[in-house]
Formats: sequence, C-alpha cells, structure tokens
Amino acid sequence: MRWISSALTLAVVCSLATSAHAQKAPPAGSKPRLPMGTVFKGDSKFYAIVAKAERENWRKLPLGERTIRVAREMIGTPYVNYTLEVDDRIESPVVNLKGMDCWTYYENALAIARMLHYKPGPYKPEDMLHMIEIERYRNGTCNGSYLSRMHHLEEVFHDNSRRGYAQNITPRVPGAQRLQREIREMTVQWKSYRYLRSNPSLVKPMGNIEAQVSRLPVYHIPKNKVRSAEKYFANGDICAITTNWKYGYTSHVGLIIRLKGRAYFTHATSDTSKGRMVIIDRPITDYLNGSSKHAGVVICRPLDLPPSPLWQKAVARQ
Repeated sequence: MRWISSALTLAVVCSLATSAHAQKAPPAGSKPRLPMGTVFKGDSKFYAIVAKAERENWRKLPLGERTIRVAREMIGTPYVNYTLEVDDRIESPVVNLKGMDCWTYYENALAIARMLHYKPGPYKPEDMLHMIEIERYRNGTCNGSYLSRMHHLEEVFHDNSRRGYAQNITPRVPGAQRLQREIREMTVQWKSYRYLRSNPSLVKPMGNIEAQVSRLPVYHIPKNKVRSAEKYFANGDICAITTNWKYGYTSHVGLIIRLKGRAYFTHATSDTSKGRMVIIDRPITDYLNGSSKHAGVVICRPLDLPPSPLWQKAVARQ
C-alpha cells in the first residue's frame, strides 16, 4: 500500500507542474574566452564521476535520480564562495569541482546529469561547461559580458521554464503564496562583486535587471505549509530558500533528496558547525524551522534537454 501511495503522490506532483513550454533546441556551447585552467578545476573528479556513471548506466535513470547520483559524489566537497569571479572583465562559464557554494553545487550536479543524456560520450570538461552555460546564462548563451549571466535564482527559474528546460511547480502546490520584493542586492552591495567593482559602469544596467526581476511573478511555499507539501517534492528538485529580507527573494539553494519518506535538503553550507562543505542535511521542514530568517521554499524541477543530433551519428557509426 505504501508503494501505491507513493505512486499516487508522484502522479499528483506531475499534475501540479506548471504547463510546460515547448522546448527550444539548446544553442551551441561558447568557446572558452579564458584558459581552461581558469574556467575548469577538478578534472580528476569530473572523469571519476563520468566513469562511474557509465559503469552503472545512470543515463537510463530519470533526470532527478541522475542528478542525485551525481550530487552524492560531491558530498564532502569544501564550501568555497565566489568561484565564478575569475576575471575582472571577461565573463565565461566556470566549473570548480574542488570547491563550491550552494548555487554551483546544484548547477554542477545538474550539468553532469543532463550531459549524460544530452550527448554520447566520451565526455570532456567542455561538455560540462556547455551544460552550465545553458542553465546559468540568459537564453543559454554567454556573450562574454557579466550581464549575460543570470544572478538571481528567480530569473534562472523563469528563463529556463520559458525555454522548456524546467517546471516551477511552486504556484500550484497547496498553500503557495505570491511574494513581492524590491530586488536591490547587487546594486546596493556592488563593491562585493569583482566584476562590478572593476566595471562600475555595469551597476546601472544591473539595476535595470534587478528591477525586471522584481516584477517577476514569484511564488513560495511558506515554511508553516512545507511539511504538508513535502510529498510533492521529488529527487533532484531545486529547492531555493526564501528570505524575510525585503530586498531579496531567496538566500540559499540546494537540492531535494527523498529519504525515509521525507524530503531532505542537500546543499553546500557555509556553517562552520556543519563543516563548511556539501552535506545531506535534515528534512527541509526541519531546516527551515531552524532559523527565523527562512520564510519558505521555491521548488523548480529541471527537465532533460532535447537530445543532441550527435546521438544519430553515434548510432550510424555502430
């Protein structure tokens, strides 16, 4: 009976997902504008994960399951902030598997998981950088400008949903509520960001972007409603923590992992008491209740990309 209940819950989850937009073919990956040693760190970890994925045929798994398999391989990785700030002016997709923050943790896990399905191997770091570019940059393309990167999770969820690469299930989860914020974080604290500090002329256009983000329709599940909503959360869902701060929507992000019938939170944490590393934490409800700063969650469900035409060439070679 428990299995049947779980199956019914999953069916409800699918019905709660917002209407999927037609998927657009991903743009080709940009050529690195900076040396590979600058934009990609952790080659040995990358190849070890890919080798295990191929041995165990992770490709056959649904994307959420694939993402969690990859995410588990990163448990214990040190927490390191600002790993994307690698130059004063030139923007390029970046991967660092030796150290990551909360955002790059989910991105790295999702990128490898998607890569396995998107194209046939053998895989190389450039393939992962391509997946990162698709997720992180507006319309999936980095044009070398800092402003082409999406710096707010709300825009990432909106942009990827618009392109058919994700479904933000939050608005239709029972108990969800609309949020309204005046986003000013990066324009107020611009000296904290290397690219903005080096190029103050970008602050004004960044303010225009934040004004647009402020107008997005953002919903969250308040933390007093999350326990009853946990049943709708699936492996590999991106879980953004909303904040009570009036100038921001979210303050933290990680992934959902289903354990013992609960939705646990796995994330890269900066908390010294938790080791400042990637961990599998408590159930998400318990995590939220641990701080008055947490307001609730936004749940976004990534989708696989349309398969690359390279699969046809691989079949033809066989």
